Amino acid sequence: MKTIHKLSFVLCTLCLCTLFLGCNKKSSPFDVSGDCRIDSLVLDTYPGKVDHAARTVVVAVPEVHDDHLMTLTTLRLSAGATASLREGDQVNMTSPIAIHVENGNVYQDYKVSVKHDEARILSFVLNENYIGIIDQVARTISVSVPIGTDVKALVPTVKMTAGATLTPANGVPCDFSNPVDFTVKYNTASATYKVTVTEKANPVVLYLGLAETVGQLNPEEQAAVTWMLSNVEKSDYASFADLAAGRVVMTDCKVIWWHFHKDGGMQGKEAFEANAPEAVDVFALDKLKEFYQSGGSFLLTRYAVNLPFYLGEKECFPNNAWGGKELEAELVSSPWEFAITGHTDHPLWQNLTMDPTVSDHVYTCDAGYKITNSTAQYHIGMDWGGYDDRTVFQEKTGAKDIAGGADAVVAWEFPRSDAHGAIICIGSGCYDWYTIADPADYTEYYHANVAKITENAFNYLKN
Repeated sequence: MKTIHKLSFVLCTLCLCTLFLGCNKKSSPFDVSGDCRIDSLVLDTYPGKVDHAARTVVVAVPEVHDDHLMTLTTLRLSAGATASLREGDQVNMTSPIAIHVENGNVYQDYKVSVKHDEARILSFVLNENYIGIIDQVARTISVSVPIGTDVKALVPTVKMTAGATLTPANGVPCDFSNPVDFTVKYNTASATYKVTVTEKANPVVLYLGLAETVGQLNPEEQAAVTWMLSNVEKSDYASFADLAAGRVVMTDCKVIWWHFHKDGGMQGKEAFEANAPEAVDVFALDKLKEFYQSGGSFLLTRYAVNLPFYLGEKECFPNNAWGGKELEAELVSSPWEFAITGHTDHPLWQNLTMDPTVSDHVYTCDAGYKITNSTAQYHIGMDWGGYDDRTVFQEKTGAKDIAGGADAVVAWEFPRSDAHGAIICIGSGCYDWYTIADPADYTEYYHANVAKITENAFNYLKN
């Protein structure tokens, strides 16, 4: 019985070592009496922050520090442990390195990296509505506001490097009659951005939303608007209430974009009307119809694809709609795509990043991305009824399909006519702007196609 107790003791010791120390074991004979930790580490004169759970050491250095040849001036290990590097060794820290720590028959590797002090303004918004376009090289921020805006007391909301300080202070009204310098500081880093506010001309591209301001939109819609305001010339945001009240000058407007997200999805006329009353309210609808019948065009994405019926088109409520919740978004294990078979020459699908082996599929997100898969599309086939084939789809809706596989239409177009402008609808769940995934967990590659498709749509509809 004593032998069994001893064996149990050894096994328990090994389990505890694995659970609490995170160490690996080597082959027999076993010596698991020691720890294998890095307790402290200094490169040159800069101490590292040790995370035993993640097995990482991050060393903060000045913004302009040369990482090519750094000296390991201090390396303190747990009692009895040895490491693959010693004090006095010189290392190239332009990329992370690994330090192997052993103690008897247990070991573990630590990832050591250098993080430069950084002082950056990451986003700049005035009055929760007017988004600044940031040039990180020139250190300038340009903000456009509607004509007649009082620029002498605009309130900045600034996101910047974590832990940094800002002058003038964040959230305090400021006079932007002339350019204002905003200085952000973090440790050894400092940067000054010149913020210029100008009154803009009437928008050519207008994003309509249910919220009063951009800052009140949900993250998915806010990401779409932020991209537009930062990249599309003469673009602006307005609410449906603004449009109904006549607070939006539509003289130069060519395209209205509405990207409508709702966690959990929605399907059918009743659900759409319950969730978007501002859009189908008679006063806003009068303005939308007037715009459309005067030759104006629409880009409608996600659940906004239900709007054409209210503009005077035929039956056009997608029969296959669903969606997840943003905080419970689905992890993408490999890039997602939709088919454009037979429509590869359409202007929307030009100059995209394509898989060279699949010329009739568009990829829009990357492995590691988290997506709600919010979808509003048409199922095609006799098994569901309603839309037995694409001919029936076109006859019932008056639209032309421009993307989708054998049993689905995920993008469609109501062509321009003498009586109205054009409408592009994109209901694919692959068309997604916002992810809760950490940017470090995926590489932005195919996801850039979402912005390019949108840009293509604007250019197509404006002309």
